Amino acid sequence: MSFPSSNTNGKIPATVVTGFLGAGKTTLIRNLIEQAGEKKIALIVNEFGDMGFDGELISSCGNPNCGEEDVVELKNGCICCTVADEFLPTMEMLLARDPRPEHIVIETSGLALPQPLVQAFQWPSVRASVTVDGVITIADAVALSEGHYAQNEEAIARQREQDDSIDHESPIDELFVDQLKCADMIVISKADLVDEDGMSIVEKQIAEHARNGVKLIKSHNGSVSAAILLGLGSGAEDDMESRKAAHDHHHHHHHDHDHDHDHDDDDHDHDHDHHHHDHHHDDFLSISMKPREFGSMDEIRQAVSEALELPGILRVKGHAAIAGKKARVVVQAVGRRVECWYDSSAGEGTGLVVIGLKDFDQALASKSLA
Repeated sequence: MSFPSSNTNGKIPATVVTGFLGAGKTTLIRNLIEQAGEKKIALIVNEFGDMGFDGELISSCGNPNCGEEDVVELKNGCICCTVADEFLPTMEMLLARDPRPEHIVIETSGLALPQPLVQAFQWPSVRASVTVDGVITIADAVALSEGHYAQNEEAIARQREQDDSIDHESPIDELFVDQLKCADMIVISKADLVDEDGMSIVEKQIAEHARNGVKLIKSHNGSVSAAILLGLGSGAEDDMESRKAAHDHHHHHHHDHDHDHDHDDDDHDHDHDHHHHDHHHDDFLSISMKPREFGSMDEIRQAVSEALELPGILRVKGHAAIAGKKARVVVQAVGRRVECWYDSSAGEGTGLVVIGLKDFDQALASKSLA
């Protein structure tokens, strides 16, 4: 499977994956890299602490376009506090490569703030060449259903004690809110390990803080299709106002947020999932349809918006036609964001792909679009 495209104006898309200790970030990223096809992928891993990134995670994916030389580790502190010292030089180094990467995936440490990282993409040397395709936040269903934010809270406490630069008293619920508020897509991991009542608790907690229209995806073993998570085209660096941190965090000589790295637990998830590489993403459904001819750009946006409001539909993308117009219209829609633009280079054909949960109503989707 190839990565879906989005309107990046020639910039390299970057996906930021964030979430708490042991939520399953590493497993999800491994699955994404498996699906990368011929795309040249660079992975930035924000380690915090002494444990190094598991190189086997990448080398065993069988993807020659993302090898160990394409993995860059940031080990000198939480990525949200070392933006100028480490992250920006790393990005500039990747941009200087020949060939450049075609997609960049960034895994934050377990308790890093996503907002300062996203804002760093406004740095001139980065902004000209890279855009944030999307922020993916992973929430641990088991932990949240039991009234926690992470299953191994003792590990969080240990990491706090090892770092003298942070406020050890700062509550992690503030960071949880901030991670949700920054997300373009929220993945509820370990969904198969909680019952219906537990999932209701999880969804209620998330819904209280997620931005309007952000979709929730339930994941088993980190097997979420790249067609859902990538190619979101969010341009998050230009949309900081809606992603404001819920609380005032300071990023100077003293930080009132927490740091952690979670590869010990995520690697455990990786070991547990090692024999699930042949998953078929059967929790999701993708259908193609021939759209009707529309009367205007606004009519396309309205029809796609109606489709996105149907239960279970996550994304709509493809090409549509407007009566009397030769150029085809590119449609890229996720959550409640619908983007349409003319593409004079497209052929005469049209077609839309609707992606959603496996039980979404195909007939209603067709009624809206076809």
